[in-house]
Amino acid sequence: MSDRVKVAVLGSGNIGTDLMIKILRLSEQLEIAAMAGIDPDSDGLARARRLKVATTHEGLDGLLGMEEFADVQYVFDATSAGAHRRHDAVLRGRGRTVVDLTPAAVGPYVVPPVNLDEHLDADNVNMVTCGGQATIPIVAAVGAVTPVHYGEIVASISSRSAGPGTRANIDEFTETTSAAIQEVAGAARGKAIIVLNPAEPPLIMRDTVHCLVSAADTEAITASVEAMVGTVQAYVPGYRLKQKVQFGSVAGDDPLRSLLPDGMDDTPTKVSVFLEVEGAAHYLPAYAGNLDIMTSAALRTAERIATHRADKEAR
Repeated sequence: MSDRVKVAVLGSGNIGTDLMIKILRLSEQLEIAAMAGIDPDSDGLARARRLKVATTHEGLDGLLGMEEFADVQYVFDATSAGAHRRHDAVLRGRGRTVVDLTPAAVGPYVVPPVNLDEHLDADNVNMVTCGGQATIPIVAAVGAVTPVHYGEIVASISSRSAGPGTRANIDEFTETTSAAIQEVAGAARGKAIIVLNPAEPPLIMRDTVHCLVSAADTEAITASVEAMVGTVQAYVPGYRLKQKVQFGSVAGDDPLRSLLPDGMDDTPTKVSVFLEVEGAAHYLPAYAGNLDIMTSAALRTAERIATHRADKEAR
């Protein structure tokens, strides 16, 4: 264990706890040194103690005072967008790299199969949102074949899998994901919608992606999307297409048509992709794929950064 990179998790809610368990079970490169929360009675902190992980219920200040913090190189922030801004300033001021699982978007947006290699030297990386991690790879896959004039994603998650942090960040979710559809996936315009589905029994995460394009080489687009799904499945096994990629014309009364660029004369094609994300159930039930894809992407990101920096030091 001594040659592994020491990390800490800030936030003992659903996302932080799932991430802690993933690091313990799956990572050959990272070692979790501490978990910090603010609720002394949280299940996350209790679980961490049972797993022999050092804990504090005094948040960031408590983490900074822990003996274990001296060896920590990376901190995963799984709190809230508002809290992250202070956390980031303090942690980067102490030379730590921050992996941000909130929608604060202080650092560059990172979606591992799309743009991770561009940001391996950043001292703060933002994991966008669960909807962004699920859908931005698809918009990027379409964009690799033909320019995307407009990308719209709808993320539907079980209400049970949306904890206090997710609910507090709903506005940031839509803003951050919409921006990342453009900045990361390359769409000219982007829109994100989230639905907290209260159905019982809880429904698995579902995502719908609509892309408006001019030229539609259906075979090339389908192949690009399917290849991207395979890439994401390498670190999120429960990520899958629900049906074949769909192609259709945009009728004059289709509300999406109003979002096309001015002066566009040709008839656009709508590319529709329907996804399902089943969680690995490391902490919460399998329907909580929204948590699983976030924590899996964060783990993938930190491991890749650690490998890159180790390679640089060895050269």
